[in-house]
Amino acid sequence: MFTNNQRQEERTGRSGTPRLQYLQELVSQFQNSTDEERKEKIVANLANFAYDPYNYTFLRQLNVLELFLDCITEPNEKLVEFGVGGICNASVGQSSYPANAAIITKSGGIPLIIECLSSPVRNTYVYQGRNSEARSG
Repeated sequence: MFTNNQRQEERTGRSGTPRLQYLQELVSQFQNSTDEERKEKIVANLANFAYDPYNYTFLRQLNVLELFLDCITEPNEKLVEFGVGGICNASVGQSSYPANAAIITKSGGIPLIIECLSSPVRNTYVYQGRNSEARSG
């Protein structure tokens, strides 16, 4: 389910962490971590947030799309998979899709994404096809 301001307030409550702050904490944890498994979990978590258009402005503000692109150049196949997943998720929404697509394109993302199509990891290239079908259907 997509989030809106009211739903976010209800879910967060008065003492909860605001979404922008929470996402910033995830990005900081990723940048400061040397543990590959921890980085994988963080990128997977960020990729899940990239599915909801409510988060697009925050993700752009925190340069998460660029972080996803950096991940797909890594030798770690899980980082590649989750990075591609995040890019695909952020490219589905109607409201901010052009802004996200512009960042991905300007950052050299198209050739990087095309290169992932020859990945030996099935989830990496299947993920892209699933999201393409979601946009056209």
